[in-house]
Amino acid sequence: MSDVAKDKAARLLKKRGSVSSLSSHEVKAKETTGKTKDSMSTVSYIDEPGQQDDNPRPAVQMENTFQLGPAKRFPVATVNNILKDVLTSYLQEEKYEAELCRQMTKTISEVIKARVKDLMIPRYKIIVLINIGQLNEQNMRIGSRCLWDPTNDTFSSYTFKNTSLFAVANVYAAYFE
Repeated sequence: MSDVAKDKAARLLKKRGSVSSLSSHEVKAKETTGKTKDSMSTVSYIDEPGQQDDNPRPAVQMENTFQLGPAKRFPVATVNNILKDVLTSYLQEEKYEAELCRQMTKTISEVIKARVKDLMIPRYKIIVLINIGQLNEQNMRIGSRCLWDPTNDTFSSYTFKNTSLFAVANVYAAYFE
């Protein structure tokens, strides 16, 4: 440490009234009888905000990392193909059974979510909803609501039917800023 830095540290610490601010040879002179003679003390300090160094630091340019819009848009057509492929492969030959369909909704939603995440679309939150019901000459309306940014958020939907059941798969992609 240079003499200028030592003097500056000593002045700063004397101002604060710190005993440990003395240099190592001054510490040895003030030691009490119970301590060893070879112990050393080190001092570390931070300049106070009002003090300036003699050598000013160069200004650092920071890049803006906040992104207002997606770099890559959510591929709705690709996700529609994933929905069609997964629903067809899992439900083509199935008959409606309540317990089986309950498990199938969980399995199908996890498979779809994994395949959509494999597309690696950054900054989108993926929500997958699967509804499976018995096809028995009845009507059904399915609705959903959420806060939506129409410029960045989107969804994909596919409906599947066979002889005994229907399935509706929805994938919502909400852009996360």
